[in-house]
Amino acid sequence: MQFAIKYLDDLKTALSGLDPAAIQQAISWMKEARDSGRMIFVCGNGGSAAIASQMVTDIVKGASYGRQNRFKMIGLTDSVGIITAYANDVDYECIFAEQLRNFAQKGDVLLAISGSGNSRNVLRAVEYANEIGCRTIALTSSAGGRLKDIARLTLGVPSRHMGRLEDSFFVMTHIIAYAFMEEVDQTQIS
Repeated sequence: MQFAIKYLDDLKTALSGLDPAAIQQAISWMKEARDSGRMIFVCGNGGSAAIASQMVTDIVKGASYGRQNRFKMIGLTDSVGIITAYANDVDYECIFAEQLRNFAQKGDVLLAISGSGNSRNVLRAVEYANEIGCRTIALTSSAGGRLKDIARLTLGVPSRHMGRLEDSFFVMTHIIAYAFMEEVDQTQIS
C-alpha cells in the first residue's frame, strides 16, 4: 500500500504543477485551427505515441461527431506502414517530419509529445513545422530537453518519472479534448 500512496502523492504534485494558462493557450490554438479548417498533427514514441493516438480518437470522433465545426487531425504515429518504410529505407529520425512534408502547411498545429524532450524524430518534426510556420506545442517534462526550447508553446510536467509524465500527458490531452467534447458555449474555450 505504501507504494500506491507514494505514487499517488507524487502524481498529485506533478498535476498541481501543470500550467492552466498554457493548456488554455493550446485549446485556443486548436479552436482556431478547427474554425479555420487547418490541420492538427500529433506525434510521439512509445507511450507518447499511444497518448497521441488516443488524443486523435477523442478529437476526431468525440469532439467532432454531430458538430458543424469538425477537426482535421492526423496522428503521425498511426500508420505502421509509413513509419516502418521510412525507418527501414531512410532513417527513424525522419518518420514524422517526412509525413509533415506531405501534409502540413503554414498555420497548422503540431503537438509533439516526448518525456525526455530529446527524441530526435520528434525534434525534427517540430523543427520542420516551425520552419513552415506551424504552431508547435510540446508536452514534455519541465526540464524538457531540447523540445521545450524549440516548441512555440510548452506544456511542461514537473517530473522526470515516465509514469507520472505519461499520466500528466493523458490528463492534459483529456482537458484539451473535453474542452471541445463538453463545449456548450463557445466562449468557454476562447
